[in-house]
Amino acid sequence: MTAVPTSDEAPVRDRSADGAAAYRPASAHSVTVFTTPWCGYCRSLKRNLDSLGVSYREVNIEDEPEAALLVSRVNGGNQTVPTVLFADGTTLTNPPASEVARRIGVAVGS
Repeated sequence: MTAVPTSDEAPVRDRSADGAAAYRPASAHSVTVFTTPWCGYCRSLKRNLDSLGVSYREVNIEDEPEAALLVSRVNGGNQTVPTVLFADGTTLTNPPASEVARRIGVAVGS
Protein backbone atom coordinates (compact mmCIF):
# COMPACT_ATOMS: atom_id res chain seq x y z
CA MET A 1 0.00 0.00 0.00
CA THR A 2 1.36 3.42 -0.95
CA ALA A 3 1.17 6.27 1.52
CA VAL A 4 -0.62 9.37 0.32
CA PRO A 5 1.53 12.48 0.77
CA THR A 6 0.28 15.17 3.10
CA SER A 7 -0.22 18.69 1.82
CA ASP A 8 3.21 19.59 3.24
CA GLU A 9 4.86 16.74 1.30
CA ALA A 10 3.14 17.30 -2.05
CA PRO A 11 4.95 19.23 -4.76
CA VAL A 12 4.52 22.99 -4.77
CA ARG A 13 4.86 24.95 -7.98
CA ASP A 14 5.01 28.74 -8.23
CA ARG A 15 4.04 29.99 -11.66
CA SER A 16 2.64 33.17 -13.16
CA ALA A 17 -0.99 32.92 -14.24
CA ASP A 18 -1.11 35.16 -17.31
CA GLY A 19 -4.67 35.95 -18.36
CA ALA A 20 -6.10 35.25 -14.92
CA ALA A 21 -7.63 38.69 -14.42
CA ALA A 22 -11.19 37.37 -13.97
CA TYR A 23 -10.10 35.18 -11.07
CA ARG A 24 -7.53 37.40 -9.35
CA PRO A 25 -8.44 38.40 -5.83
CA ALA A 26 -9.37 42.06 -5.42
CA SER A 27 -7.12 42.37 -2.37
CA ALA A 28 -3.50 41.44 -1.82
CA HIS A 29 -4.68 39.92 1.48
CA SER A 30 -6.93 37.35 -0.18
CA VAL A 31 -6.50 34.46 -2.64
CA THR A 32 -8.49 32.42 -5.12
CA VAL A 33 -8.44 28.66 -4.53
CA PHE A 34 -9.26 26.44 -7.51
CA THR A 35 -10.78 23.16 -6.35
CA THR A 36 -12.98 20.19 -7.18
CA PRO A 37 -15.60 18.73 -4.82
CA TRP A 38 -13.88 15.33 -4.62
CA CYS A 39 -10.34 16.60 -3.85
CA GLY A 40 -9.15 15.71 -0.36
CA TYR A 41 -6.17 18.06 -0.62
CA CYS A 42 -8.61 20.88 -1.45
CA ARG A 43 -10.74 20.18 1.61
CA SER A 44 -7.64 20.06 3.79
CA LEU A 45 -6.25 23.32 2.42
CA LYS A 46 -9.59 25.13 2.87
CA ARG A 47 -9.93 23.84 6.44
CA ASN A 48 -6.39 25.00 7.25
CA LEU A 49 -6.90 28.40 5.57
CA ASP A 50 -10.06 28.85 7.62
CA SER A 51 -8.20 28.02 10.83
CA LEU A 52 -5.53 30.62 9.98
CA GLY A 53 -8.11 33.28 9.11
CA VAL A 54 -7.09 33.52 5.45
CA SER A 55 -9.70 35.08 3.18
CA TYR A 56 -10.28 33.17 -0.07
CA ARG A 57 -12.66 32.72 -2.97
CA GLU A 58 -13.27 29.12 -4.00
CA VAL A 59 -13.69 28.28 -7.70
CA ASN A 60 -14.78 24.76 -8.69
CA ILE A 61 -12.99 24.02 -11.97
CA GLU A 62 -15.60 21.40 -12.87
CA ASP A 63 -18.21 24.18 -13.03
CA GLU A 64 -16.08 26.83 -14.75
CA PRO A 65 -14.30 25.75 -17.96
CA GLU A 66 -12.24 28.96 -18.09
CA ALA A 67 -10.92 28.24 -14.62
CA ALA A 68 -10.04 24.68 -15.65
CA LEU A 69 -8.06 26.07 -18.60
CA LEU A 70 -6.20 28.47 -16.32
CA VAL A 71 -5.33 25.71 -13.85
CA SER A 72 -4.17 23.50 -16.71
CA ARG A 73 -2.02 26.29 -18.16
CA VAL A 74 -0.18 26.99 -14.89
CA ASN A 75 0.29 23.28 -14.14
CA GLY A 76 1.96 22.07 -17.31
CA GLY A 77 -1.25 20.87 -18.94
CA ASN A 78 -2.63 19.16 -15.82
CA GLN A 79 -5.77 20.20 -13.96
CA THR A 80 -4.04 19.90 -10.60
CA VAL A 81 -5.95 21.16 -7.58
CA PRO A 82 -5.77 22.86 -5.23
CA THR A 83 -4.15 25.67 -7.18
CA VAL A 84 -3.97 29.03 -5.41
CA LEU A 85 -3.95 32.33 -7.31
CA PHE A 86 -2.56 35.45 -5.67
CA ALA A 87 -3.43 39.07 -6.47
CA ASP A 88 -0.07 39.54 -8.21
CA GLY A 89 -0.96 36.77 -10.69
CA THR A 90 1.38 34.11 -9.31
CA THR A 91 0.15 30.67 -8.32
CA LEU A 92 1.07 27.84 -5.98
CA THR A 93 -0.08 24.27 -6.48
CA ASN A 94 -1.05 22.26 -3.40
CA PRO A 95 0.73 24.58 -0.98
CA PRO A 96 0.68 24.37 2.78
CA ALA A 97 -1.80 26.88 4.22
CA SER A 98 1.03 28.46 6.19
CA GLU A 99 2.81 29.37 2.93
CA VAL A 100 -0.37 30.94 1.52
CA ALA A 101 -0.80 32.93 4.74
CA ARG A 102 2.84 34.03 4.68
CA ARG A 103 2.60 35.20 1.06
CA ILE A 104 -0.40 37.43 1.79
CA GLY A 105 0.87 38.77 5.10
CA VAL A 106 -1.29 36.84 7.55
CA ALA A 107 0.65 36.20 10.75
CA VAL A 108 1.03 32.51 11.58
CA GLY A 109 2.06 31.38 15.06
CA SER A 110 5.24 29.35 15.40
